[in-house]
Amino acid sequence: MKPGDRLMRHYLQFKDLRAEEYAYLFERTRIIKTRFKNYEKYQPLVDRTLAMIFEKASTRTRVSFEAGMYQMGGSVVHLTTGDSQLGRAEPVEDSARVISRMVDLVMIRTYEQAKLEAFAAHSRVPVINGLTNEFHPCQVLADIYTFIEHRGGIAGKVVAWVGDGNNMANSWLQAAEILGFKVHVSTPHGYEVDPARAGLRDRGCYEVFKDPMQACRGAHLVTTDVWTSMGFEAENDARREAFADWCVDAEMMAAAQADALFMHCLPAHRGEEVAAEVIDGPQSVVWDEAENRMHVQKALMEYLLIGRIG
Repeated sequence: MKPGDRLMRHYLQFKDLRAEEYAYLFERTRIIKTRFKNYEKYQPLVDRTLAMIFEKASTRTRVSFEAGMYQMGGSVVHLTTGDSQLGRAEPVEDSARVISRMVDLVMIRTYEQAKLEAFAAHSRVPVINGLTNEFHPCQVLADIYTFIEHRGGIAGKVVAWVGDGNNMANSWLQAAEILGFKVHVSTPHGYEVDPARAGLRDRGCYEVFKDPMQACRGAHLVTTDVWTSMGFEAENDARREAFADWCVDAEMMAAAQADALFMHCLPAHRGEEVAAEVIDGPQSVVWDEAENRMHVQKALMEYLLIGRIG
C-alpha cells in the first residue's frame, strides 16, 4: 500500500472496527477457512511482507500470523527484542518510520499499549495488536468467530468472564458494546475490570458479580484466562491465593446454559483457572478457538491491505 492509495487502518483494539465491518470479517473468515480446509489455493497477498515484532514471547500468535501470511501468499520478517532496536537504542517512533518503509504490514506483541500506539502513529503501513497489557483484540476476534461457528450470532447472548480483569476482559467488554451482547464479569477483589481503560460508553453491556457461580448462571459462553498474565509473574503467589475460588469447574458450567461453550485463550493451567474435566470436556472448543486465530487474522490482514473483496 502506498500512502494516499486508500484510507489506512490500524487494528490496535477491538473498538477500532464497526459492527458491520466485523460482520464482513466473519464472513470472509468463513470463506477463507473453507478454502483452506478444501486445499484450495488462495494467495491475495503475494509480494506483501508482514513484520512481526515480539517483545512478549508467543506460540499461538507467532504460528497463526506466520502460517496465515504464508498461506495467503505473503512473506514474513520475524523480530524480537534481541534482534531489533525497538524502544532501546532507538526511539519507537524512529523504528516505525524505518520498518514501515520496508514492509506492508506490522504485527506487534508488546507490553504497553502506549508503545504500540506510538509505533502506529509513525507507521506508513497498517499495524496490528498481537497483544498488549491492555488489550488482545485478535484473540477475541477468534473467540467470537468460534462462537458464531458453533452457535450462530452472538448478539443478545451472555458471555461469562471468570478471572482476572485483564487485557482479554477489556477486549470482551469492547466487543460486547459493539456487537450487542452482554458480559457477566466476576473477578477477585483488587483485580476488577476498569471500564475507563476499556473506553466504554455503554455500561449496560456488562454486569459485575462477586460470585463467579452467579456470573455463569444462564451464560451461553464461559471463558477465562490464566491467573497470572505475562509480565506479572512477581505476583504469582498472591494471585494464586486470591483466585482460588475462580476456577471454572463442572459446577460453574452446569449453572450456564445446557449448551454453553467453554473457551480459553491458552496456555491453560489445569487445576488453576480451569478444571481438567472442563477444558478437556465436551463443551470445550479451545482447539477450534486456537485454530481460528489463524483464519480470522488472515481475513483481517486481507482487509487491512486490500479492503473489501467483491
